[in-house]
Amino acid sequence: MANILLNTNNHILTLTINRPEKLNALNQETLIEIEDAISSAQNNNTIRAIIITGSGEKSFIAGADISELAQSNAVTGMKFATYGQKVMSVIEHSCKPVIAAINGFALGGGCELAMSCHIRVASDNAMFGQPEIKLGVIPGFGGTQRLVRLIGKGRALEMNLLGHMIDAKRAYEIGLVNQVVAPEELMASVEKMAKQLTYSAPVALHCIIDSINHGAECSLADGLDYEAKAFAVTCSTQDMKEGTSAFLEKRKANFTGA
Repeated sequence: MANILLNTNNHILTLTINRPEKLNALNQETLIEIEDAISSAQNNNTIRAIIITGSGEKSFIAGADISELAQSNAVTGMKFATYGQKVMSVIEHSCKPVIAAINGFALGGGCELAMSCHIRVASDNAMFGQPEIKLGVIPGFGGTQRLVRLIGKGRALEMNLLGHMIDAKRAYEIGLVNQVVAPEELMASVEKMAKQLTYSAPVALHCIIDSINHGAECSLADGLDYEAKAFAVTCSTQDMKEGTSAFLEKRKANFTGA
């Protein structure tokens, strides 16, 4: 692939956006490659967790490729936004847990991609923002939707209307990221977290992701019903039998995804 690097090690797929000359900005071609890689990982039983990061030390993803965006009109803008939203949804609904390792600027589409990941870990020099207002447009990959669900209406309005950047400490305080670490510790911390996920039961991981995504969009009663059905699914797996047996036998469980 021209714009991303893929590496699989110990059941962990690391996807690196590799456009350092553009601060890893997202263009159409890069979005296609990301979708292909994440979709392929869903059917690869050797992959248990996914890490997404950016190449270089300055930027996770600095946003959309402005040179491409500048050529947009109402028709092409609609296509770009809906396709970008599709890619973010592929990440959000991945049956394999996805961790964002945010190693610098996460602006515009970069902040939106980070929000679509299940867990976000940032280096303490990372910066976040939805600066689209300064270009005369609005976020198109979920920045007006996922942000309000993560940090609340008031803060989401502030970030979108003012277009200013916030640092990693503030992002952690408002719930935009789960953890902040020193830059030199970022990948080791994320890989440790991903490794822990590879030891968990794959079906249970998928059911947790699916249930939380569903519950965020429905009533409590509907969400609880959905959760009960997902719980029933996990009770039918060999991994449930293995997990409960391992607990009773005081040994480490060996989950296979069956």
